[in-house]
Amino acid sequence: MDIKPLRYFVTLAQTRHFGRAAALLHISQPPLSRQLAALEADLGVRLVERSPHSVTLTAAGERFYGDARAILAALDQARSNARAVASGVAGTLTIGFTMCAAYSVVPGYARRFGSKFPEVTLNLREVVSNDLSAQVLNGQIDAAILFPGTNERGLASRMLISEPLCVALSREHPMARSRTLKIARLAGQPFVLAATEVAPTLRAAIMEHCRSSGFEPDIRFEVQLQQTVLSLVNEGVGVALVPASMSKVQLEGVVFRKLENAPLVDQVLLWSSANRNPCLQTFLDMV
Repeated sequence: MDIKPLRYFVTLAQTRHFGRAAALLHISQPPLSRQLAALEADLGVRLVERSPHSVTLTAAGERFYGDARAILAALDQARSNARAVASGVAGTLTIGFTMCAAYSVVPGYARRFGSKFPEVTLNLREVVSNDLSAQVLNGQIDAAILFPGTNERGLASRMLISEPLCVALSREHPMARSRTLKIARLAGQPFVLAATEVAPTLRAAIMEHCRSSGFEPDIRFEVQLQQTVLSLVNEGVGVALVPASMSKVQLEGVVFRKLENAPLVDQVLLWSSANRNPCLQTFLDMV
């Protein structure tokens, strides 16, 4: 894009003097005169009236001056926009996450990223966890926040948070009066758990902790979403072990109690190593 003639003309129109315009452009007057003559020839109109000491814009020159300034401003903005997108400070980033992440790291990341990079459109999608790795691989989303467990080729991960499990009980449950519970006290209780295919590492942590106290949990309900787990607990049909951040969920009939010697569960950020979205790298740097 040869925008030199436009810049020369705008500078001349602003100074109304060939000598001063040439000095601002760091050129001599002859090249400026040649560029102006070529521009007028290209347009087929006279843009300026010359006199020994000054320059006067014609009516066509006044109009072209305004339009040329707008064109140059738009080109400068386009250049700035392209550089911003290439550097990851503008564009679009899509993050998928599980419900647990919605109550742990997602709100803080959204606030910090949105504040620091307001030119990036951050799309957040709550998804069942067994779909997330596939969506990352096929490019539907740029990254995912979920429980670890997938080892598919082409995926990279980074741990974000490690938190203890806690006990979710109906407010009417006899154990709800205890502030801290041992896992052994839950032997024989009906359990509500997320299905293995949805959250295998969470499920494994719960099963192992129960078995370490010598019992197999009596699993009455297997569901897809943590919200459903808590809804069933709210109805008093079972108890559940959930990540501690889920205690932020406000359900009138559910209480959360600390679990003695609680196992820790991780949540990780997952992304494709082939993803070339500059905004993804910006997000990774922030994390």
